[in-house]
Amino acid sequence: MKVTGPGSAGPSAAAGRTARTAAGGFAPQSAGEAREAAATGAASGVASVGSLDALLALQETPGPTERRRRAVKRAGKLLDALDQIKLALLDPEADPRGALERLSAASRDARDGTEDAGLESLLDQIDTRAQVELAKDEVARSGQAFAA
Repeated sequence: MKVTGPGSAGPSAAAGRTARTAAGGFAPQSAGEAREAAATGAASGVASVGSLDALLALQETPGPTERRRRAVKRAGKLLDALDQIKLALLDPEADPRGALERLSAASRDARDGTEDAGLESLLDQIDTRAQVELAKDEVARSGQAFAA
C-alpha cells in the first residue's frame, strides 16, 4: 500500500472499508452524520497559541503573588513617609516639607496600581491632606517673610 498524501491511502484501503461495513460493523446512517462526527473529532484537538505577542502578554500579566508584592512595597513607601513626617514634627528644627512631598507622591503612585474604590478614596484623602499641610506651611513661611 502506498500513501500519497495526508489523509489519503491507496485504493486497497477503500476496498477494506466496504468489506468491514458489509460484515455488520458500525456504519453511519447518512453522509451528514459522518461529516458531523469528523468535525467533532477535529474540534477536540488542543488549540495552540498562535502568536508570540499573545505569549508575551500572558507573561507580563502579574499573578496574585506579584500584585501582593507590589502592594506591600507601595504600602511600605507610604508608611515610611508617614514615619518621616512624625519625626520631622517631633524635631523643632526639622523641615517636614520634604516628607509631606514624598507622602503626596507615594499616595499618587499607590493610587495608580489599585482596583479598589475604597482604597483609592483613602489615598485621595491622604494626598489632599498632604497638599493642605504643604499649603499651610507655604502660607506660614510667606507670612514670616513679610513680618521680618
